[in-house]
Amino acid sequence: MLHDMAFVGIDVSKEHFDIHIHPSGTSWRCGSSPDEIARLARRLAGLGPAAIGLEASGGYESRLADGLHAAGLRLYVVAPARVRGFARAIGHLAKTDRIDAAMIARYLMAVQRDLTPYAPDPACRRLRAISAHRRRLLAERSGLVSQLDTIDEPLVRDMIEKRLSTIAKDIASLDAAMAAVLAATPRLQQRHARLRRLTGVGPVLATALLADMPELGKVSSRVAAALVGVAPYARQSGASTRNGRCAGGRKHLRDIAYMAVLSAIKVRDPVLGGFYQRLRTRGKPFKLAMIATVRKLITILNAIARSDPAFAQ
Repeated sequence: MLHDMAFVGIDVSKEHFDIHIHPSGTSWRCGSSPDEIARLARRLAGLGPAAIGLEASGGYESRLADGLHAAGLRLYVVAPARVRGFARAIGHLAKTDRIDAAMIARYLMAVQRDLTPYAPDPACRRLRAISAHRRRLLAERSGLVSQLDTIDEPLVRDMIEKRLSTIAKDIASLDAAMAAVLAATPRLQQRHARLRRLTGVGPVLATALLADMPELGKVSSRVAAALVGVAPYARQSGASTRNGRCAGGRKHLRDIAYMAVLSAIKVRDPVLGGFYQRLRTRGKPFKLAMIATVRKLITILNAIARSDPAFAQ
């Protein structure tokens, strides 16, 4: 029963963790060493039925999440922005580590049924880390290339060109590393190959989905679209009804999917390209038609992941 359950919120930082148990109100702080994580896991296991929530904190949460999961505890990694929005909604504007832990616990109680429990996947974690660094290098390369258009100083141009050469080699190394991870993990390789059978889906999008969207195939099509940020939210009040607006979501997945849709349109794919052309023929603006087609792409990929045997392993 929900009222018999303890909801544990943990605010994560590099040096320590702040823990709050709702509804008892018990709070304490512990260190982040492996021994202290083990002691924390034993203490939390003694609570009986419990759900544990901790915020994604740039990687600092990984060791704690893995330790608690290994101890058999049920936990959820939640989005900091949603917890903060929840805190504001209930009138808590102050922000400290202790308050954050309490807000995580209360947020978890409110939305636990809609969350996916944490399940570590070392291969996906490697893909996630590699693809994230690849995105950082691509952003750096884009900035440096734009500078070459305006910089005449030979020394600076030479340094930029050398850096661009290094970035190109690093990106190639990262691509090889991602391919190696897939080759060493047959289940991911099969899923990757299945996703790529859809026109427009290249290795970058397929890898990004495997690494950064573990919910694919486990949620409804609307939730999948919302996770990518292409699901319009209704905006109606009284007699006023405005067009829906997309907000939030995982921007890097949306950006990659957008390019995949452009590719499908360019080759006149009968599914995605045809859908886009029908929207344009009906007078829909370019951007609206593009976002709608990205949503259709995510819906198709979600359906594939839900039904294809490659995703059932």
